[in-house]
Amino acid sequence: MTTVRAAISQTTWTGDKDSMLDKHEGFARDAAAQGAQVVCFQELFYGPYFGITQDKKYYRFAEPADGPIVQRFAAVAKELGVVMVLPIYEEAQTGVYYNTSVLVDADGSILGTYRKNHLPNLEKFWEKFYFRPGNLGYPVFDTAVGKVGMYICYDRHFPEGWRELGLGGAHMVFNPNATKPGLSNRLWEIEGPAAAVANGYFVLQPNRVGREDNEYGEDAVTFYGTSQVIDPRGDFVGERGSNEHEELLVRDLDLDMVQEMRDDWQFYRDRRPDTYGDIAAP
Repeated sequence: MTTVRAAISQTTWTGDKDSMLDKHEGFARDAAAQGAQVVCFQELFYGPYFGITQDKKYYRFAEPADGPIVQRFAAVAKELGVVMVLPIYEEAQTGVYYNTSVLVDADGSILGTYRKNHLPNLEKFWEKFYFRPGNLGYPVFDTAVGKVGMYICYDRHFPEGWRELGLGGAHMVFNPNATKPGLSNRLWEIEGPAAAVANGYFVLQPNRVGREDNEYGEDAVTFYGTSQVIDPRGDFVGERGSNEHEELLVRDLDLDMVQEMRDDWQFYRDRRPDTYGDIAAP
């Protein structure tokens, strides 16, 4: 059996970037101390979820995909020998920003990035004010823990991207989130398991937790945490995270399940892309 120990974290905004960076470095070190080989943080991990408002001051949270924050955590990844998924606010050039996850291998090398393709633009999720839609497709990367794909928050409502990652050979897909109560509650329970089953891979979904009223006062929303790890048969691996408190979830992934699921359910063999014309229509 090939087992990978994975960790995902959930927390709320402390009030300043430096303490958020320190907190997440602490998560990485705690995860490694528990034997984790790969770690993923929540969406836009070192800041507040600023999509609550439309305020240009938050543009200053953006930096290049190989900037100081990524370089800091790449050094930590190398020191600890862990793979890291770093969800950042990326500045591609002045005035051009993306909601991005950067993948760092266990030797500290930056393997590549995924830019969030699907952007919400609705009350308290004003993401089109801050980001361009992604333009890098759905890459899958070979890492020290296997083939890794990335998908970010609102992306999870779109099955097409999940399937692209499966066709790319992903063994596991990390889907960092900033999700609050409302219409999404039931979807949170079913979309991850549905994606895992349909594509035969592990789905790992960290989510923010708590109320960021230290930043937004009465306008703040309460993120519901319940971060979760899901196996290729759609079952939760261990308990889901707290719906109220900061937490680091460390879970073992039996990667043999990926092949077993795909052998048992031949969804890739039985696909009919020749009949799916409207799916790709603009």
